Parts: sequence; structure tokens; C-alpha cells
Amino acid sequence: MPFYADLHVHSKYARATSGDSDLEHLALWAAKKGVTVLGTGDFTHPAWFKEIQEKLVPAEPGLFRLRAETERWCAEQFPPFAQHPTRFLLEVEISTIYKKGDQTRKVHHLHYVPDLATAERFIARLARIGNLNSDGRPILGLDSRDLLEITLEAGDGAYLIPAHIWTPWFAVLGSKSGFDSIKECYGDLTPHIFALETGLSSDPPMNWRLSQLDRFQLVSNSDAHSPGKIGREACKFDCALDYWAIRHALETGHGYGGTVEFFPEEGKYHLDGHRNCGVRLEPEETRKRGGLCPTCGRDLTVGVMHRVDELADRPVGAHHENLKPYRSLVPLPELLAEIHRVGAGSRKVADAYENLVGKLGCELFILERAPLDELRKAGSTLLAEGIDRMRKGRVTRQAGYDGEYGIIRVFSDDELIRGNSVSLLFDLPPRDAGVQSANVGQASSLFKSSAEEQTPEKDRQAACSTLPSLSLHEAPAVSFPLSSDPLAGLDSEQRAAAEIADGPLLIIAGPGT
Repeated sequence: MPFYADLHVHSKYARATSGDSDLEHLALWAAKKGVTVLGTGDFTHPAWFKEIQEKLVPAEPGLFRLRAETERWCAEQFPPFAQHPTRFLLEVEISTIYKKGDQTRKVHHLHYVPDLATAERFIARLARIGNLNSDGRPILGLDSRDLLEITLEAGDGAYLIPAHIWTPWFAVLGSKSGFDSIKECYGDLTPHIFALETGLSSDPPMNWRLSQLDRFQLVSNSDAHSPGKIGREACKFDCALDYWAIRHALETGHGYGGTVEFFPEEGKYHLDGHRNCGVRLEPEETRKRGGLCPTCGRDLTVGVMHRVDELADRPVGAHHENLKPYRSLVPLPELLAEIHRVGAGSRKVADAYENLVGKLGCELFILERAPLDELRKAGSTLLAEGIDRMRKGRVTRQAGYDGEYGIIRVFSDDELIRGNSVSLLFDLPPRDAGVQSANVGQASSLFKSSAEEQTPEKDRQAACSTLPSLSLHEAPAVSFPLSSDPLAGLDSEQRAAAEIADGPLLIIAGPGT
């Protein structure tokens, strides 16, 4: 059965997280997003582990679910939850800081275990090394290789995935405190690593440029610090719904179906730059300037694209065998925020979001598969147009840098003003694919879309959990020029009516008059 999993999240006990990142709200939002299996996050934290023990019960092998009374509460908030209750998988992110090769190394790791007994053994070992009480993502003075050994010794089935491998400050290949290869980090135990998390600032094609990464499965997860961020990146599986099948799919590639991703430019570290000075640079410009900020003269933070360039042994656009498909998406709240011209955290966006998932189903279904006609009926013509553009990769990208998130847009300001003011009496022109900042790399590869297929009502809820087989293809590199005047061809009376933005308007003749 195909399903989505998000295997990197955080609880309310991790720093800089939402207070409602408890198990019930995490489960509820996973269902709204279309995520079937969710990492628990932070299971080494004593208070969180106690909640896991009290609130979760065993489900399929190696997976857990909420107790019945809590699942009923979730179903009251979001009725589709009753048919597809969220499963949990025991997961924690651990930060290691240590000296190796005359450098300070800072590397984050994701750890997975199949049962509470294995988790307890793992916790007991780590508690002798560092403080597990202060943060849901503990910081340990421990070599990454030794942490991997402790993981393997905790019990059968336990495994480690290096987290967001390109993040400059805290990653195995990061520019500030990482290594130049996975083997340098994990040494003789490297063969026990079989998957890598790409992080929000890179996508699969960027990683395909390194032949040293060919043998690893590439995974994507949300790293959610609040329930609403779940599923912004996720992994697709087509295997049995249990811990061991998921592990086998990641280890072998069989039953692993690829990822849904941010557009990598939206990530906080895609390009080089210095946030304090508002400086964002392409890798080539950084090299010309000797890695120094042109405003203040201090070191720039070298971003993910630059770091990939440094380590790559293949050109941009390179492929290798056994690639998994992926699709780049914009989170639904961000699309709604752009359309309504408000913040993504606003009440207006929240109300519009709840209306859409209530009518159409989970967010991933809306973004990937909902027919455009149904999007128009449940939302608006602007929403349908925006999602259609996103599916085709026709977006404008302003890349993130030095901890500042990037911005992905599907409309221009002028389009939004005209679209909202005339209620889209006339179709918007297609988005100009060339109107992009200079940081845009190659076109995203997309899953094949079945967007215009009708989805029977009886299958709609199942669509949020069971997704169709998808295959890899390249988005066409085409140009979509904007019309100079969308009202061209109207006579003077028609134009006068179309340009009215405020007040009542009575149409007493058809548009052909």
C-alpha cells in the first residue's frame, strides 16, 4: 500500500518548538497533511518518553498509534482521521560536537528503533555520556562513528540516518563543520549507513552530482518544529505498513518510492550570503570575492549549492541508475497566503486551509492530485491556477541564504491585484517562467500528474493515504510570456466594466455584447 512518511519531527520538549507539539496534535496534523507514518521525535527526553509510553499503544510491527479515546478526539476534529489514524515510529535527532582532524565537528543524526525496550537501552547508554533532560534534541560530545556504534548495539533493527546532510553548521557534509565524505565521518561503520536526509535546501538532482552518494537512498522529512509544518517534505513508500518493511525499503530501495520536496531555493541555506548585511550571492560571485561579505568584509556563510559544487564530480543535470522520483511542492498555507496577500500564519489562511481540507481531503492530495475544476469550486480560480503552475514548476524563486528562508511565488503582484479585483472574469496569463532571480538552477523533475482526472467521492478519503504509482520525468524547459494587456479586444463599455474594482456591479448583458 503506498503511503507517505515524515520521519523527522520534534516535540514540545525540543528548543524553539511549538507548545502544541504533543502526540495528539502531531497525529491530527499528520492526517490533515496526508502523512500516514510520523516520527515521534525526541524519544530520549525523559518527559517525552513518558508521554510516549502513556499515550501510545502498539499497532503494526514496530509502529504505534494513539489510544482509542485520543483517536476519537482526533476524528472529531478531522473526520477522515477515523479511516486513516496516524501511526508513529520511534525517532530522535541527536547533535554531536567533537574534535576530529584538528577541526571542531558538529553533526546531526536521526535514530530509529523498533520498540520501547530498544529505546530504553539506547537511552541508558546515552545518559551515561551527556545530559538528556535539557533538550529534546540532545547535544553530546561524542564522535559520530561511536554514536553509530551505540545505535547498532541498542538492538536489532536500530539504524541511523545522517540528518540534513548539507546544512552549513550542523551536518556531515556541511561547509562549516562537516566532512568531505560520509566515510570520513563514520569510518569503518559506514557500510551500516544506507540512507541520507537531503534537507530543505537541496533536492535530489543536487545530490545526484556526487557519485559518492549513489549507493544511498535519499530521504526528505519536514524537521517540523510545529504540527503545521509536518509533511512539507516527506518520503513515499509502497510496502507493508510496519517498521521492518520501511527499514528494508530504505536499505534496498525496493518499496521506496521517492520524495516530495521543497523547491530547494526555499531552504534557509541554499545560496551563500550574510544575513546581517542583506547580502545573497551565487557561488561564483562568492569565489570572486574570496568568500568575504562585500559590505562588512566578514566571512560569508557558504550555502548548500556552493558546497555541492565543491564536492561534485558530475555536472549540473547529471543522472545515475536507480534514481527515485521526486516532486517539488509549495506548502498549501504559503499558496493561500500569497493569494490572500496576508501572512501564512494569519487567521484568514487558517480558515481557508480548514475549508479546503474539509471539502477536498488532505493537503498532499490537494497539492498533487486534486482536479483543477474541484479546486476552483472549493477554493477559487486563483487557487487552481496557482496549484497548476506549481505542479508544472512555473514559479518565481528568491533563494534563502544564511538562515533566511527563501520565497517561492506563483503569481506576480500585478496578477494578484488584477485577479482579485475582477474576480478572474478573464483568465490570467500564464506565469513567466523566465521571471526568476539569478539563483534558479535546473528545472525541477516532477511526478506525472493526474490532476484532471475525476476523483470519486468514495475514494477521496482513501486518496489521502493511498497514492498512485508515480514516475520520474523532467519538467519541460519552456517559456510562458505574459500578455501585455489581458483586456485586449474589449470594446470601451466592456473595458469600463472590467476595470471596476470597488462597489456593486450589475451585468445586464452577456459578455458577447
